[in-house]
Amino acid sequence: MKFSKNFSLGIVLCASVFAGCQQQNNESQARKGESLVSDGGGNLENWPVLAPAFIRDEKLEARINEIMSRMSLEEKVGQLIQAEIRHVTPEDVKNYHLGSVLNGGGAFPNNDKFATPQDWLALSDAFFEASMDTSDGGVAIPLIWGSDAVHGHNNVIGATLFPHNIGLGAARDPDLIERIGRATAREVAVTGIDWTFAPTVAVVRDDRWGRTYESYSEDPVLVADYAKAMVNGLQGIKSSVGFLRGENLVATAKHFVGDGGTTRGIDRGDNAVPERELAEVHAAGYLTALPAGVQTVMASFNSWNGEKLHGHKYLLTDVLKGRLGFDGFVVGDWNGHSFVPGCTLESCAAAINAGLDMFMVPADWKALYKNTLTQAKSGEIQPERLEDAVRRILRVKLRAGLFERNMPLAGKGGILGNNEHRAIAREAVRKSLVLLKNNEQLLPLAANQNVLVVGDGADNLSKQSGGWTISWQGTGNTRADFPGATSIYEGIALAVKAAGGEAILSVDGSFGADTFANGKPPGVAIVVYGEDPYAEWHGDITNIEYQRGGKKDLALLKKLREQEVSIVSVFLSGRPLWVNKELNVSDAFVAAWLPGSEGAGVADVLFRGENGEVRYDFTGKLPFSWPVYINQAVLNPYQEHYEPLFSLGYGLTAREESLVSNELPEVSENFAGGVLEDAWLMVSRPRAPWVLNIVERDSKTVPVTGNYAASDDDENVVVTSIDMSSQEDARLIKWKGLRPGAVELSAEYMQNLNIYLEEKSALSLNIRVDREVKKPVFAGMTCGEGCIAKVPLHSALKTMPLKDWTRISVDLQCFANAGADFGKIFSVFRLESEGAMEIAVANVKLIPEAAKTATVQCKS
Repeated sequence: MKFSKNFSLGIVLCASVFAGCQQQNNESQARKGESLVSDGGGNLENWPVLAPAFIRDEKLEARINEIMSRMSLEEKVGQLIQAEIRHVTPEDVKNYHLGSVLNGGGAFPNNDKFATPQDWLALSDAFFEASMDTSDGGVAIPLIWGSDAVHGHNNVIGATLFPHNIGLGAARDPDLIERIGRATAREVAVTGIDWTFAPTVAVVRDDRWGRTYESYSEDPVLVADYAKAMVNGLQGIKSSVGFLRGENLVATAKHFVGDGGTTRGIDRGDNAVPERELAEVHAAGYLTALPAGVQTVMASFNSWNGEKLHGHKYLLTDVLKGRLGFDGFVVGDWNGHSFVPGCTLESCAAAINAGLDMFMVPADWKALYKNTLTQAKSGEIQPERLEDAVRRILRVKLRAGLFERNMPLAGKGGILGNNEHRAIAREAVRKSLVLLKNNEQLLPLAANQNVLVVGDGADNLSKQSGGWTISWQGTGNTRADFPGATSIYEGIALAVKAAGGEAILSVDGSFGADTFANGKPPGVAIVVYGEDPYAEWHGDITNIEYQRGGKKDLALLKKLREQEVSIVSVFLSGRPLWVNKELNVSDAFVAAWLPGSEGAGVADVLFRGENGEVRYDFTGKLPFSWPVYINQAVLNPYQEHYEPLFSLGYGLTAREESLVSNELPEVSENFAGGVLEDAWLMVSRPRAPWVLNIVERDSKTVPVTGNYAASDDDENVVVTSIDMSSQEDARLIKWKGLRPGAVELSAEYMQNLNIYLEEKSALSLNIRVDREVKKPVFAGMTCGEGCIAKVPLHSALKTMPLKDWTRISVDLQCFANAGADFGKIFSVFRLESEGAMEIAVANVKLIPEAAKTATVQCKS
């Protein structure tokens, strides 16, 4: 189904995707006395009218009334609070009558990554029992526990990990999505958790967004189909006896609304589209999830035309709860209320008044509870709004049977990661693979040959699973964290061995005369490579070129090409990327997305059977358009100049001739609309090709790969991750002053940054001085052996107030004057101190045309 440039999709959805959607004209609304122009400045006519998902149940509402009549104001406010398990105890739940807890990414019972399903259940039972404890004379109201089970029960070791949403979008199979939802619900239910923050129904416009892989597609029709299917799978069919009972979960449609349409794809940024586009494109998934009976909706971090969604009364109340008929509750995102103007982490009456029903406030919940209670007593939070929020929360808890705690799967063995669920995940992997290139119909391969398996993604379950896998970012995991899973290499090895061939793993692509048992060279090399794991804004990028400035994988492909080995590229990524150079060197190219725990599904499609038959053909179709040029980060079918390399819906079968040549354009500059963009060096995390290192003279370089790193045994220089504006978006650097020491952002390969010098750029960063500067401090760049350009910073740092964040910038000409060769940069930012010092840094960038306003300026 196509949609036109005038965004008529909403009408199409109403007509053909679900029942109960009514387009009503101004006259009919006027007769009912409903104004189409809201106090919030929007126009409700842009939105369809949805019939409520459920006919009003008077017995249910009477029970809610009875419960609320016995609740104190303190108990009502408690229901509005959701705390994180690292910051709350069962005793807290009892004393504050909390409505909910959650486990954030990387949070486990007892802080134990290897907590068993029984450990999870024990904590769930403890929280439930505390919430039902009436020894203080309070009302027994069950807690609801939320978890980001976004591609399976991905927080628990041993669970089945399904492909991330982008891969599922390639499968084009709503029935499969519903089965994945059911399997996920069953695995989560084993651990005693009753609520998942899924599905994400974002419609992505700019592929630089770090959450692109959490979206099913850039096509709102596909998102709408999948939203309904996943809600049905997680919650059960709303008309069925088993709806929200026993083996099902409470689902969440997120993030309302427009999270996938922010300017430049910046996470938590501003979506500046007209309201009709917001309604017909970005809300497409809600127009099916709501009629399917989704019980919760998560408010989005983003703004719409400058107004934060957590405080947007028009969208949360007038549109979602009014026009779209939603009678469940709206939960906030991680401290999302704190970004509403006039609010803080600890106080935000404006969010509740706007239509938020439950705060997600992981750590600072006690202060927020206290202030919210004060605001409820004073009337700053409107009494009817508080009553409505509590009513909505109780309605969901009653519908879900939480009062009865009907959990037949809790603690049951043989469900988490079982063969049935892994078979569904393996099927999903097969269906998600998109064949982009297949010269001379190389694929599928004969399995009875010598197969060289190459690349750092080949035997890497962490890389093939991506973010939101055990930890928040999906990093720090090892093979031991994936019991029962199969890497892509392991799947290939099994398939080849069964046919009498031999598969050898060689990460760096090397092989010799004795590599294979038969003494022959490889018949084919399967090279598995792609993006390393990331989540949320840590995955935002400024351009879509793969491995810009450090083409390690391209060099690997070329090395194999020089040895005349046929090359099959299996590309792991959370979004389409500019890979023209890699495509040109590959004989076949497969977009494998982030397949999860069942890597054997890749081999199912790459290889023929033992008798040479095609076992499974390629059926995946692109859920996102694939770029031909590097400046096509925004590439959607409704654009006036839509010129992709591979269009939305493209995907070869093994029987089709490849349509792409070996001569794709390879020129790439970091320009968008003719303007040189900022170069992100370290924004939340170091950005490729740059890595953060601790460097000391005559000492081994220490890479900073996690949340903590230190030099040598005496820890002369220590680097830790801290929060500035969001989680882990800054680094605190401490020097003991035992000897001069530095931290630097360096690249493995020389980088040509002349264009940034020519464009009169500045090195810019946020900085916080936590300890008085007493000895010389330098910013520097390195450009090969003996080439270190230093610019003194101590004078500028001494003028800064202690423990306050300040923006500082240095004219790049200063480094050039000090001897930096910008055509040969190896370290783009070096911070060096000769004495004891504590400094925090964040948002390190090269910004074009910023030299004239730089804090530190130099004449050319």
